[in-house]
Amino acid sequence: MRRSLRDAVVLVTGPARGIGERIARLAAARGARLALVGLETDRLAALAAELGSEHCWFGCDVTNQAELEAAAAGAIGRYGRIDVVVANAGIANNGTVAVNPADALARTVEVNLIGVMRTVSATLPALLDSRGYALLVSSAAAFTVLPGMAAYCASKAGVEQFGNALRLEVAHRGVAVGTAHPIWVDTDLVRDQRQDLRTFRAVVRKLPYPLNTTITVERCARSIVDGIERRARKVYAPRSLAAVQALRTLYTGPIAGAVLAHGARTMVPELEAEVRALGRSFGTRSAADR
Repeated sequence: MRRSLRDAVVLVTGPARGIGERIARLAAARGARLALVGLETDRLAALAAELGSEHCWFGCDVTNQAELEAAAAGAIGRYGRIDVVVANAGIANNGTVAVNPADALARTVEVNLIGVMRTVSATLPALLDSRGYALLVSSAAAFTVLPGMAAYCASKAGVEQFGNALRLEVAHRGVAVGTAHPIWVDTDLVRDQRQDLRTFRAVVRKLPYPLNTTITVERCARSIVDGIERRARKVYAPRSLAAVQALRTLYTGPIAGAVLAHGARTMVPELEAEVRALGRSFGTRSAADR
């Protein structure tokens, strides 16, 4: 059963660009009042002003608990409640464990997974009061693997399992929890990796359907906002990813592992050489928000 977003208070992290920005626009178009929470304050201020005076924004790093709690308190102070939380902020590091500094690997996990945990911790009291809904943005990477994506896959798998356990903890209090699983989306994050790394482009092209699919930001965000209205347990973008998750033991099992390992013999050295030449661990436009 759908629940209208009209007059619902929706807090979104990472809404300055990409998926988060489009989620905010679509939710606002359906009548929601937005609390925009992220790092790029100029973009947040411009988006809030464009959407209208009933929306607000808060500068915040999702790895900073005090800033998250201040943002949650600010939203409650403005609207009196929070009905929906979309934990969307995320980043992706370039390259393998061998060529990435430990701090880059840890930062990916810190933003994508710990940031989700902190976001939920800061907003859960309000969701308990409103019997609301939390949607945690995971990824198809939660149930598939590729060389060069160790930290990202680990963080997104962690988001899925955190959501699964959280759902059981809060269901009796009337709070619903979902996880969203997009495939490659045409965002700055994905564009940066494709622009920076020829090997990445080549590997994605060779993946089986639907894992070789890139969808628009609009399509992804529409699936997510539709899922919010349904208080969905799982949101897949595209829907065909549901079959991939159901067959996850095949995609991560010994046969698939052997196929990937065979290709990795040449792909991994090429990727590592590209990352070394690049001289940085994150894309130029995608280190702040997803």
